[in-house]
Amino acid sequence: MAELPEIMVLSSQMNNELKSKEIKSVDVIQEKCLNMDVGSFKERITGKTIKNVYNKGKWIFFELTDSYHLLLNLGMGSDVLYHNLDECSAEEYQCRFNFTDNSGFTCKFWWFGHIDLVSDKELSEHKATKDIAISPLDPNFTLDYFKKVCSGRAMIKNVILNQKKVGGIGNVYIHDILFKSKLHPKKTTNSLEPSQINDLFQIMVENLKYSLDKKGLAYEKDFYGKNGEFSKDYFLVAYKEGEKCPDCSKIIEKIKTGSTSSYICPECQKL
Repeated sequence: MAELPEIMVLSSQMNNELKSKEIKSVDVIQEKCLNMDVGSFKERITGKTIKNVYNKGKWIFFELTDSYHLLLNLGMGSDVLYHNLDECSAEEYQCRFNFTDNSGFTCKFWWFGHIDLVSDKELSEHKATKDIAISPLDPNFTLDYFKKVCSGRAMIKNVILNQKKVGGIGNVYIHDILFKSKLHPKKTTNSLEPSQINDLFQIMVENLKYSLDKKGLAYEKDFYGKNGEFSKDYFLVAYKEGEKCPDCSKIIEKIKTGSTSSYICPECQKL
């Protein structure tokens, strides 16, 4: 599942490629991925021009002319691929956007992907996105902001995965972030020392920046169908159950943490 680095790569490429392009038509194969019926969707979006593409957490936002926004969520996995209309390589897709310059892109959702078209007036009340917090790679995500996020009493893993508190992180990068911070995922925020919060903040930002520099996860595709460079070799404990901890050589364990699983070193990350 794409998380913040992959979404940032994709949204940046889409902005560079699609800005100022006019939507000529849309082909919809699966109506369930839309927030309205196909007829209304096509009628409202045809003729609009893309002004800007950016991300908010794990969502991609397209600012359109006529005061509309197109919102794209990749769900549990998707291929979003750019193409010339005569050279579309996607054999399957739920939705295909065609532009007046004979370019376009397709969206193939593996599971739970969604496309919403909303007016700018409706955007602030859009249920799935209105409360998404700023991401750790946003300039406004400061240490002081993160200290406020960590106030209260909750499992630190749950806090970081809560999109209303920290935008963009899911159950992929979180394992190594906590491992580098020497924090057990079930440790509560009210038990953290100020130095631990400082370290966690720095490590979280550095880890995500490193993946972004690597163009994201190796099993995720960018807008041009190219895979990222962040392979399993770069993970320290994540998805390495039964292997040795890189720091102390204890065996890495997979444990249940609420509704998710976590990979930890039982020696380095004591509760």
